[in-house]
Amino acid sequence: QVQPVESGGGSVQAGGSLRLSCTVSGVIYSNMCMGWFRQAPGKEREGVAAIHTGGGSTYYADSVKGRFTISQDKAKITVYLQMNSLKPEDTGMYYCAADRGCDAPTLTLWRYTDWGQGTQVTVSS
Repeated sequence: QVQPVESGGGSVQAGGSLRLSCTVSGVIYSNMCMGWFRQAPGKEREGVAAIHTGGGSTYYADSVKGRFTISQDKAKITVYLQMNSLKPEDTGMYYCAADRGCDAPTLTLWRYTDWGQGTQVTVSS
């Protein structure tokens, strides 16, 4: 079973930065996709960014393009989400998840079958 574990959340003022980390265990970390999703109170969970662990290709939601960067360290079996120029609307619980059968990264929610517990990000104005 794939077990992602997130860390790095916190509180920051608008315009600030945070870096989230997701360490993955229980799987051979190759040719799968890892995604970051977020959920604000009262709202549906939405995709933020995804990466293919084999080729390194990435995919972003329009709302974060140019501000967030997803990357990986294969040796550490860790995926990162660097978040810059944060806005209050970026506030939410951020989850890391695994899609074990992907050919290219997507933010299609149902494809992700293994989820972490989440880490809270709060951006104040």
